[in-house]
Amino acid sequence: MSAIPVTIGMRMSQAPASADLAAPGAPLVDTHGRVHRDLRISLTDRCSLRCTYCMPEQGNEWLARTSILSTDEIVRIARVAAAAGITTFRLTGGEPLLRTDIVEVVRRVSALRTVDGDPVQVAMTTNGISLPKFLPALMAAGLQRLNISLDTIRRERFHDLTRRDRLDDVLEGIAAAQASGLRPLKINAVAMRDVNEDEIVDLVEFAMAHDAQLRFIEQMPLDAGHTWDRARMVTREEILARLEERFTLTPIAGRGGAPAERWTIDGGPHSVGVIASVTAPFCGDCDRMRLTADGQLRNCLFSTTEYDLLPILRADDASDDAIDAMLRSCVFGKLPGHAINDPSFLQPARGMNAIGG
Repeated sequence: MSAIPVTIGMRMSQAPASADLAAPGAPLVDTHGRVHRDLRISLTDRCSLRCTYCMPEQGNEWLARTSILSTDEIVRIARVAAAAGITTFRLTGGEPLLRTDIVEVVRRVSALRTVDGDPVQVAMTTNGISLPKFLPALMAAGLQRLNISLDTIRRERFHDLTRRDRLDDVLEGIAAAQASGLRPLKINAVAMRDVNEDEIVDLVEFAMAHDAQLRFIEQMPLDAGHTWDRARMVTREEILARLEERFTLTPIAGRGGAPAERWTIDGGPHSVGVIASVTAPFCGDCDRMRLTADGQLRNCLFSTTEYDLLPILRADDASDDAIDAMLRSCVFGKLPGHAINDPSFLQPARGMNAIGG
C-alpha cells in the first residue's frame, strides 16, 4: 500500500500510495459512495461467433495463453473479492463455455461464501451454443442464472450478424435453458438500426414463448474496429415506442443497481428490459467491476485504465492483502460516469470480447 503507482499502457501495476483506501474486509466503496457487490469475470477473449459489433471476422489478436488466468488464480481473486463484499460473480467472455475447465470454475467459485456467510451467486452470459452439452454439469456445480445472447431469430440475418451458421445451435441452447428451470432466464439482444429493429416485437414474443425475459441493449462503442456510429444505435425511446405498438408496458420499481429498466408486459407475468447505457446512463447506481481473462481489473466497461493483478498473483511472495489492495485501488479510481455523451470520450482500446460482458 506504500508503493509508488506505475502506469504501463494505462495499466496500474501497484496501488497508489496516496489513496485513502479501506482496510481488508471493509466494503468496496468508491469516492462517490457506491458499494460494489458484483464482479464480472471474463474467462477468455475467444468466441465461437464473430458478431459484427464485437469483433472482426479474421485477424483477431488473441490474448497470449500464458497471460490467461488459471482456475486457481480466478478462484483466489474471487475469494478475496467475496471477503470484501462481492456477492455476485458473472462469468463472461468471449464465450465462457470455450474454457475446458468451465465446470470446475463454476464449482469452485460457487463454493465461496459472502461476508454474511451466505453462498455467493454465480451467473453466466453465453451465446448458448454449448449449453446442451454443459448445462446439467454447470447446474450441478452451482450455476444459478443464465443470460443468453441472441440478436435475431432470422437465419440469414443471424449468419450476416455473426458470420457463422449457428442459429440452430443457439436455439437448442435456449431450449435447454428453458427446460432446465433456471430462472430468471434472460435473452440479451443488441438493437441495431436497419439490422434488427424490425424484430423488436418478434424477439419479445420469442422470449415469452421460452419463459425468458428479453433485454434490449443499446449498441455501445465497444467494437474492436472502433466503427461504432451513434446514428445506427436504436435508442431506449425507440425500443419502447415499438413495443408499445403491440404491448401494454407497466414500469417495474426497485431497479437498484441492475443495468436494465424493466416493464411488465400486458399485466404480466412476463417482462421486458432495456439497458440504455448511452441515452439513459445508470452510472450513479453502478455496483460492478470487471476482471479480464488476462488479470486486468476494470472499474467501468468504458474505462481506459486497467489495474494489473498478474504481477501480484505470480509473485513468489504473493499475498491476499495485495490482491485486496488492488481491488480497492481500482474501486477508488472509479469516475462518476462513463462520459459517453461527452465530446472528450475515448473508446476503450479493447473490444468487448477482450473486456468481458
